[in-house]
Amino acid sequence: MGATVEMPVWLLVLILLFAGVTFASHFLFPSVRWFFRKRAERVIAELNKRLERPIQPFKLARRYDMIQRLIYDPEVLRAVAAHAAAEGVPENVAFEQARRYAREIVPSFSASAYFGVATRLARMISTSLYRVRLGHYAGDALAQVDRDATVVFVINHRSNMDYVLVTYLAAERSALSYAVGEWGRVWPLSALIRAMGAYFIRRKRFGPLYKAVLSRYVQLATEAGVTQAVFPEGGLSLTGAIAPPKRGILKYIVEGHDPDARDVVFVPVAVNYDRVLEDRVLLAARAAGERRFTARLGTVLGFVGKMLRLRLKGQFHRFGYASVSFGEPLSLKTFGSDVPALADELMARIAAEVPVLPVPLVATALLQAEEPLNRAELDRAVRRLVDDLPEAHLHMPRQDVGYMVEVGLRMLTQRHLVDEAGGFILLEPQERGLLEFYAASIAHLFRGRSTGSR
Repeated sequence: MGATVEMPVWLLVLILLFAGVTFASHFLFPSVRWFFRKRAERVIAELNKRLERPIQPFKLARRYDMIQRLIYDPEVLRAVAAHAAAEGVPENVAFEQARRYAREIVPSFSASAYFGVATRLARMISTSLYRVRLGHYAGDALAQVDRDATVVFVINHRSNMDYVLVTYLAAERSALSYAVGEWGRVWPLSALIRAMGAYFIRRKRFGPLYKAVLSRYVQLATEAGVTQAVFPEGGLSLTGAIAPPKRGILKYIVEGHDPDARDVVFVPVAVNYDRVLEDRVLLAARAAGERRFTARLGTVLGFVGKMLRLRLKGQFHRFGYASVSFGEPLSLKTFGSDVPALADELMARIAAEVPVLPVPLVATALLQAEEPLNRAELDRAVRRLVDDLPEAHLHMPRQDVGYMVEVGLRMLTQRHLVDEAGGFILLEPQERGLLEFYAASIAHLFRGRSTGSR
């Protein structure tokens, strides 16, 4: 018992290493995890006291547990069996494919990342780039929404800034779970997006198995009351106008809804800008006839660097106004399960809520003129447009049409979209497409009206 045992130093180190790992895994790590879990639970409890829509336990589940729950869901297992039979592969191969899809889709929500970093960063970015304004807010109707209902914000898609802007303005209401396309699946951006509770979706090239996994995730989140935010257009608008809806996610929500369970309430959200950061990229994609955006990381970093240099020199000017309107909510229990009618109704409500800002309004007036206008004529043209929009959500700086024209014209002149010469405002011919892009964002508000007839 007291004999001395000799062994190599490397073996002693290995034994001590294994002993240390065993001690940590059995005694230290569980205590640390328990400490941080209890701390996180206290943070969530405090957050839920001030949020209009509390964070649901489903959203706080461990990502591994959520993936397991999803891939062993009966509907997903049936889809796995069907995929194996259709493709002639073993079921375990099809099951692993479903597992890969689940890992790709399922987020990993962190309340600290969302409320401690993301919302503050969203506020800083939004207010640094734009003069942010809350447009119409259907406060009374939104206040009456059942607290147990699942709320789905349905948003028009003008820019990737939409995520940032809506996150900032909705920060006091709830933590939003976004449906994010392939553009966000780039490391390290993907890790941040997942930590914010967003889930990834493929817009193209997916089969029945992927559809089954995605639809069940959406349905499970909806059943659990997770507040979501979706872009029914399926991508950024290439024309500036609101595009027809793609019904995929709405279809998943409706098909999975139990009329006897919690209600699903859709809130139409409309976003508009005096300047869309990606406007030239979107026009180039439209001209090419495909959604292949040429902006690269170097382009983005170059843009950020330029903005920082201008700010350091005191020459930076914000990109005009950005505004968001929250419209009248729509209850799925009340409306019914007709998906095409639901999609059309939601898009109509979004269209009616689009904020009217200086640049789109001035661009509309300039494009409608048959010949160049001077300042006084432009003022009168914009006043006629304002008179034609009695029910629109118009943001008029200082409640002065003349100042609104000045703001819009200044933005267009700074970007060299128009030029003033000889007392007249001249459109740059090569930039007409960009003016049309901004005018298209509010063109639907004039349809059926005799614009400029007075």
